[in-house]
Amino acid sequence: MSLPDDTDELVSPATGRPLTKRGEATRRRLLEAAEGVFAEQGYHEASIVKITERAGIGLGTFYLYFDSKQSIFEALVIDLNRRVRHSMSEAMEGAGSRLEAERAGFAGFFRFTAEHPALYRVVREAEFVSPEVLRLHYTRIVEGYEAGLRAAQETGDVDRALDPETTAWALMGMGELIGMRFLLWERDASGTAPTELDPVIFAGMTRFIDNALAPRDTPKDDS
Repeated sequence: MSLPDDTDELVSPATGRPLTKRGEATRRRLLEAAEGVFAEQGYHEASIVKITERAGIGLGTFYLYFDSKQSIFEALVIDLNRRVRHSMSEAMEGAGSRLEAERAGFAGFFRFTAEHPALYRVVREAEFVSPEVLRLHYTRIVEGYEAGLRAAQETGDVDRALDPETTAWALMGMGELIGMRFLLWERDASGTAPTELDPVIFAGMTRFIDNALAPRDTPKDDS
């Protein structure tokens, strides 16, 4: 399977031609419908018919944009990944330091996941439905994260003793699990949708991150 890049042009699997603006809008409606159906019913209970009914689009039209249930599922994971990364990047713009950028980036992540709980449910199902797309989802996030940490180490903004790759995976894992516990599980338990992470939880998490990333004085070698 060839996995698309963010800059790949959208084409119809039926015609092989680039989508028009109207076609892109129809594809977007199908993805939005799929997000709801997969999140509510899971991959195996979901169907193309249920997706097209929710989108208000004819069954035959579906195949102009996707060739199977799995193909729209994989496209949805990639789309959610692109949007959550955009939310984080947008939030980090203008940050004065890497620690400020971390706080802003996590705030953007939690805002997105509060609005799109499907990010958790769909991505977790990808482990069984499409492991390659699952790996793509995480590695695309980590690659940008790691690059930012390396750049911050060069300027002395982040502890140079930290391994950027390990740190990126650790921070991403922490953010995902805190979001699951305090956003997704709260939604499931109360029946109401939190619009943001509890500020007390967020403050505790960012304090932990600040302590983990802050530059430390390197002991002098007296030998």
